[in-house]
Amino acid sequence: IFTAEEMQEIWDDLEQVIKPSWVSSVPSKISSICPKVKSDQWRSFRCLYLPVTLIRLWSNLNTNDKYNKDRRQLLHLTMLLCSAIAIATSRTTSESNSKQFLLHMMQYRQELARLFPRYTCVPNHHMAFHITELLLLYGPVHGWWTFPFERMIGMLQRFRTNYKQGTLLFRC
Repeated sequence: IFTAEEMQEIWDDLEQVIKPSWVSSVPSKISSICPKVKSDQWRSFRCLYLPVTLIRLWSNLNTNDKYNKDRRQLLHLTMLLCSAIAIATSRTTSESNSKQFLLHMMQYRQELARLFPRYTCVPNHHMAFHITELLLLYGPVHGWWTFPFERMIGMLQRFRTNYKQGTLLFRC
């Protein structure tokens, strides 16, 4: 979707942005082919770093040109998803928040279908609509998401083993 020039702008912004300490760092040359990018890093990239660059690049484009109009529509699509994710990952939740999340997700899905009619949705798109119920049942997602488990699995995967149950090889 991005041109080489746009990717370079994204990467340049990644190197120059000053982030709060609580925000996950992301690789400076992040792309869909980056190995070992964690889901929390993707979330930070998609909802914090990427919108900053896209707003800078695409928000003031002249929409008389089809290419520019498409870019503005992609920006709108991106912001709908980012808004939904920001609401879903908030440290607090309420019935109003869950309704706002659902509204943004519905608009996102409608725009996605309109802009990319041949795109086949993945199970995560369906699952996202259940987050509304989960927010009401279980509260903020920080209490029940799997990032801590993923981090622990990542740490365990770095252990060297001899593939024999009950024994580990420890090396410094």
